[in-house]
Amino acid sequence: MPKHSESAGAADRPSCRRVTVDPRGPVLVEGPVDVVLEDGTLARSDRFMVAICTCRRSRTYPWCDTSHRPREKHTADTTRGNPASTARAPLTALDNRAEQE
Repeated sequence: MPKHSESAGAADRPSCRRVTVDPRGPVLVEGPVDVVLEDGTLARSDRFMVAICTCRRSRTYPWCDTSHRPREKHTADTTRGNPASTARAPLTALDNRAEQE
């Protein structure tokens, strides 16, 4: 791995990209980035932060689409007891045009 000499000033060093590794998710890279794929094609992103897929489940590979996340099955019973999910009366639009005639 290349190393910079201790005597080299900050102006002599090339700019670095910050990479954040999440063991349960994608690799986050400060953008913009160019990613060279196995077949030699170049994928480019101009975003300020890029999530690179490491699980290879993404439909937008090499970019992460959160396919690595476990999916939860929702049933009608899972919302019981949750006050935020209680059934509410349907909204009714009032139309007073009929009363004006």
